Amino acid sequence: MTKKIVVIAVLAFVFGIFTNNFAMSNVPSSYKVGIVDVQKLVSNSKQVNVLKDEQVKKSEELRNTIKKAQDEIAKEKDQNKKQQLIKKYENDIAYIKNTNDKNYAKKLAEIDKSITKTIQDESKKAGYDLVLAKGMVLYGGEDITNIISKAVK
Repeated sequence: MTKKIVVIAVLAFVFGIFTNNFAMSNVPSSYKVGIVDVQKLVSNSKQVNVLKDEQVKKSEELRNTIKKAQDEIAKEKDQNKKQQLIKKYENDIAYIKNTNDKNYAKKLAEIDKSITKTIQDESKKAGYDLVLAKGMVLYGGEDITNIISKAVK
């Protein structure tokens, strides 16, 4: 019984090596693989940094609106008017936050699309057949992050 298992394991191993060599036999020897550190590109992107700065300003504006609402609600003595103010400011703040989040997501998607297009264009210019994210590669390939980062806005 154990001899059968050993024979099957050896056959599977040999078949795996054969299959791997067969699959790799169609890859040309001049096949160029590039590796890009996408996180580095994103963190160094001027577009992303501008977007972050905008978000900081919008967050500050939202905090000011909340502070203003809290002060106004605290000053109100009439409970009915106080409840109306609370409801009004809750709606206003939720609307502002939702609008900010949607705008941020839209701009971030545009930046992502732009960076991806730049990676594709620059890689093709440099003659790379395949480009992978750095986190996916254990061995091999050529790091072209610096080449791409010069072109990323």
